[in-house]
Amino acid sequence: MTPIIELKGLVKSFGETHVLKGIDLSVKKSEVVVIIGPSGSGKSTLLRCVNFLEQPTGGVIFFNGDSLGIKKHNERWVKRAESELNLQRTKIGMVFQQFNLFPHMTALQNVIEAPIQVLGMKREEAQQLGVDLLNRVGLTDKKDFYPRALSGGQQQRVAIARALAMKPEVMLFDEATSALDPELVGEVLKVMKDLAKEGMTMMVVTHEMGFAKEVADRVVFMDQGIILEQGPPEQLFSNPKEARTSEFLRLVESV
Repeated sequence: MTPIIELKGLVKSFGETHVLKGIDLSVKKSEVVVIIGPSGSGKSTLLRCVNFLEQPTGGVIFFNGDSLGIKKHNERWVKRAESELNLQRTKIGMVFQQFNLFPHMTALQNVIEAPIQVLGMKREEAQQLGVDLLNRVGLTDKKDFYPRALSGGQQQRVAIARALAMKPEVMLFDEATSALDPELVGEVLKVMKDLAKEGMTMMVVTHEMGFAKEVADRVVFMDQGIILEQGPPEQLFSNPKEARTSEFLRLVESV
């Protein structure tokens, strides 16, 4: 079965700083892959490359078998037209550490804006979709509230509903709970767990080890721009192969 996402030799540099050093990774449909590792290991950059928010310096990302953001022309890789890339991006939802909601729009307006503007959905249909999605994340009663009147956890759940409104095939979560007060983390993780149960393909960068143990099909440990090891959570957490992984888990779990 063709992986839904496949990274081959992914490299990303910012000037002289080499952040990703040849990453090979594939994700199957409905798989939940959780990426862990110390700050600065390249986790967030990897995720941002997967939907071309960062253009890779080298290597190729395949989405459903098609090269993402670039294509072969006369045996050379060339950039895809912006319209082609945007079409590919609509299938890859992303939730960030910061919620990035439009402050002048209600929760419902935030959710329905992209389906109307990007997908050309009729407003009435988009509104029904928006209400359904807000219900799915437990926020039906907040649909007419502006972001400033919502807690951080509520804003992040609106952000998840907004990403789902584009009907993506893959969801990327980049430290989706790290900007939240501890008591609000659980409500966002619950939505993410429900998505996993429904079969959504997910790549998740997180420091929430409990989530990784409970929800991940596979845990990937990154350090200094490479994947040091990966495996099922029960294996990686209880019997890591690499000393660096053991050290990281010991430090994280002692906090």
